[in-house]
Amino acid sequence: MPLMPKRVKYRKVQRGRRRGVATRGCGLNFGEYGLMCLENGWLKNTQIEAGRVAIMRHLKGGGKVWVRVFPDKSVSKKPAETRMGKGKGAPTFWVCVIRRGKIMFEIEGVPMELAREALRLAATKMGFRCKFITRGAF
Repeated sequence: MPLMPKRVKYRKVQRGRRRGVATRGCGLNFGEYGLMCLENGWLKNTQIEAGRVAIMRHLKGGGKVWVRVFPDKSVSKKPAETRMGKGKGAPTFWVCVIRRGKIMFEIEGVPMELAREALRLAATKMGFRCKFITRGAF
């Protein structure tokens, strides 16, 4: 079951802009350690799930993990070798718009080195530069 909204008001949305700095979700609100994004972009539902799985496997069931992002924007794509026109393509996958400074994952209840390595593994799945942060640092 992919990560996606149960229902939306409109099936197809415009692409929008991916620039600026996160003003919300840019502080550690739940855990002791977090993974902060340093670039703007789209985070696909598959990338979020891959990061979550990487963290959970490394922690081996210990600690608590919060996923602070949710893909609520549909991205449509037309089939390959299709002529121009005939409207917008069907929704293919879901993304979350990420702006720099946004906290994507938070962890608590594990030692710092274990959390650092778990979030490093998750960062490799994200597709853009990320930074490990702690509650004391922010």
